[in-house]
Amino acid sequence: MSPAPTGRALHDCRDAFAETLMELAETNPALIAVCNDSVGSSKLGAFQQRWPERLVNVGIAEQNLVGMAAGLANGGMLPFVCAAASFLTARALEQIKTDVAYANTNVKLCGISSGMAYGELGPTHHSVEDFAWTRVIANLRVVAPADPEETRQAVRAAAEHPGPVFLRLSRMGVPDVVPAGYAFAIGRALRLRDGHDLTLIANGTLVHRALDAAELLARDGIEARVVNMATVRPLDEAEILAATRETGAIVTAEEHQVHGGLGSAIAEVVVGHDPVPMKLLGVPGIFAPTGSASWLLDRFGMSAEGIAASARELLARKRPAATR
Repeated sequence: MSPAPTGRALHDCRDAFAETLMELAETNPALIAVCNDSVGSSKLGAFQQRWPERLVNVGIAEQNLVGMAAGLANGGMLPFVCAAASFLTARALEQIKTDVAYANTNVKLCGISSGMAYGELGPTHHSVEDFAWTRVIANLRVVAPADPEETRQAVRAAAEHPGPVFLRLSRMGVPDVVPAGYAFAIGRALRLRDGHDLTLIANGTLVHRALDAAELLARDGIEARVVNMATVRPLDEAEILAATRETGAIVTAEEHQVHGGLGSAIAEVVVGHDPVPMKLLGVPGIFAPTGSASWLLDRFGMSAEGIAASARELLARKRPAATR
């Protein structure tokens, strides 16, 4: 892979996903992959060669895909459903809600190429509503890992969790961001950088951009805390409230609509406990146009420079600590 702008190597989290799935399958004969004609994009080629009888390809029929996975789970199997996030969530939302979540079946939903990773294929392939759709469904855990190591651990955590999980995985290259010795847990955020002036909260492909934004702010004497909120449901409310109490302002950044996603979920916690100024960065309530994923993120103010600029604007609205 080509180096990131800061010189860091970029990695495709789908590789970590596929490798971990195979490691789990070696020791768990109940694990089965179910896909919608997406063997290539889900990186399941090696899995298919190793266990052809344990990969079910239903074709382009996402409702059948999810319904079949629920049936397999009821039969004692551990299905990992692999499909493009835009089609998995939009086409099969009723089955996700009823067959998987309402029935509380042990199905792992893997939304591949999420966000705007299919940038050049345009609005039909952008998946920038999936947080909003999935996080409101009871029983469903929603996770968006930020780098390959967190992806590996999130896949293992999903396999161990006794119920439905939605894993949101991108095809965009990202650098390593989690520290050595990191232990992922569903529902627990990771503070990657401390700071007292304001907090930047992101997940998935936006975490490394938030870290780069914090570096830019530090050059101006602004110390920004950076939090990786990999789990959208359940949220780490304690980490959010620590941010409100200790930094007094929050900027969220996500590869999703500004409505209903990570930022909205965090705002629900903030307004209910300790209101502070917030700025939500994402797709601003429109159909995102066609273009590369990086170009689209930059267009919507989520380059490192864009995030830093929003942070500076927000600081002007921050209340003094004595009045909070």
